[in-house]
Amino acid sequence: MTDATLSRRLVLKWTGVASTLAVAGSLLPNFGISAALAADLGAGDIGVLNYAYALEQLEAAFYTQVVKTPYKGITKSELSTLTAIRDHEVEHRDFLKKALGAKAIPGLEVDFSAIKFSSRKSVLGTADVFENLGVAAYNGAGQLIKNVDYLAVAGSIVSVEARHCASIAELIGGPSRKAAGAGHVDAKGLDGALSPAQVLPKAAPFIKTPVTANSLV
Repeated sequence: MTDATLSRRLVLKWTGVASTLAVAGSLLPNFGISAALAADLGAGDIGVLNYAYALEQLEAAFYTQVVKTPYKGITKSELSTLTAIRDHEVEHRDFLKKALGAKAIPGLEVDFSAIKFSSRKSVLGTADVFENLGVAAYNGAGQLIKNVDYLAVAGSIVSVEARHCASIAELIGGPSRKAAGAGHVDAKGLDGALSPAQVLPKAAPFIKTPVTANSLV
């Protein structure tokens, strides 16, 4: 599939998908791992899309488990919010996988052993980390994207991820400054941005599959 074909598919597909989202690693460095055992994100725009796909796989897997095994004392409202977020992350993951086609990295095996899914504090604390990391990742990767169509898609996804950040923050602390971005939005009203080199090590503890980012610059 050529980049031009992929671009057209992204735009046509996302035009339909975005309207339904109203509410809404490297990952391990290549520490001498054999190339035969590792998947590389690739270079250029494909590398960035695979980078996003990897992060969306992580989030989708997390929220799928959260909804499957709700934490103790969860309310109907909380479960409804977390289910909606799960559905968004699954849609993001599946959209990117289909758009990348044969250029997509394999499905990643996650490691959530450090998360206590029966604990509200552990689940929401992890969700808060994942969502804010996701926003910073999309913001930081934007400058690496050359194709403006891909950039438009990334902008559509990151706006939904930001909604997730606010929703999780409100579940944790109610309608507070944190839900409005306190601690993440700077004095100029801008959200944080992290490069892949900064994001991937933060995601690495939750990923078993060795994935390299040697060509993603």
